[in-house]
Amino acid sequence: MKHQIILPLIALLYAGSAYAASVDAPLVTRTAPDTLTVTWTDKNPVDVFLSNDPAATPGAARLVSKADRDGTETVTIPAGERAYFLLKDRQSGDLARVAERVLPLRQGSNFRDIGGYPAAGGKHVRWGLIYRSGGQPLLSDADVKEIQSLKLANLVDLRSNEERVIAPTRVDGVPYQAVGYSMMALAGNGVPKNGAAVYQAMPTMMAPQLRLIFQDLKANKGAIAYNCTAGQDRTGFVTGMILSALGVPRDTIIADYHLSTTYRRPEWEMPKIDTVAQANNPVAMYFAKFQQDPAVAKPQPLKDPDGTAFLSHAFDEIDKRWGSVDAYLEQEIGVTKVDLAALRANYLE
Repeated sequence: MKHQIILPLIALLYAGSAYAASVDAPLVTRTAPDTLTVTWTDKNPVDVFLSNDPAATPGAARLVSKADRDGTETVTIPAGERAYFLLKDRQSGDLARVAERVLPLRQGSNFRDIGGYPAAGGKHVRWGLIYRSGGQPLLSDADVKEIQSLKLANLVDLRSNEERVIAPTRVDGVPYQAVGYSMMALAGNGVPKNGAAVYQAMPTMMAPQLRLIFQDLKANKGAIAYNCTAGQDRTGFVTGMILSALGVPRDTIIADYHLSTTYRRPEWEMPKIDTVAQANNPVAMYFAKFQQDPAVAKPQPLKDPDGTAFLSHAFDEIDKRWGSVDAYLEQEIGVTKVDLAALRANYLE
């Protein structure tokens, strides 16, 4: 069933994702713990290059396959190393860059790169600069080292005060930012039911965090990451705003959003809560109820019964109140048209 869900998403996410029509649908798949397979389609032979630098040129990368005609190449990658492939059409010289979408963390959840998507001006979002994630309280030591190797300039935690106390991040050595608020503001007077009401509130509720993130993006000091607990709702909204600012089509944004159903690992998002010790902590008990529900151990689709993506409700609210995402970003987040042009220059290639 999982493959039935993810394959249509991959087809949409990578449709037109090459930087030129001659190298089409590049995709990296982890086929073993230390093995990556890159695939593509091209009527011409392709040179395949490999680098741990997301901005490497062919001249600065390692050639792993010359004049490849079968559209697939498998390579062994050292544990904890982030790999980026460059595919060069030997006839036209056109290039496509691609990497593994999700980081293969041992005890992490939904930590993934939002690079590679088609964006404004026929360009694509740069790989290795913007990461979205679930919570990181249970990362292994090897996971911590792998994240540190990304050389993040900032980590923005979208979680509430209570979540950050219950489940502090294990990522060390990275500048850390958060905006204080109570989980009860999100939960209201009871357990929130995910869907339209939650997402309609996000443009207002998450505006302070968005301002922080766009300040970091505009500063262009290096790669950034941001997370909530599951890496799907608050993180999904923030990702939708970033990708919209970069000119990524709405259907591609929604498809990326739904990948959380595949890439979440709820068992690593929150430590086991002691219900006796935390009996007087309503937020801890709120999460404890989820831990006690076997159905929650499996990520649930982020859509209404009629198939409408929850994230679409946030976009609808923005369109209704501000007229467009660009207007919302300018009026509420302080991202001007000049800023948008600079962001696209820095984060697209």
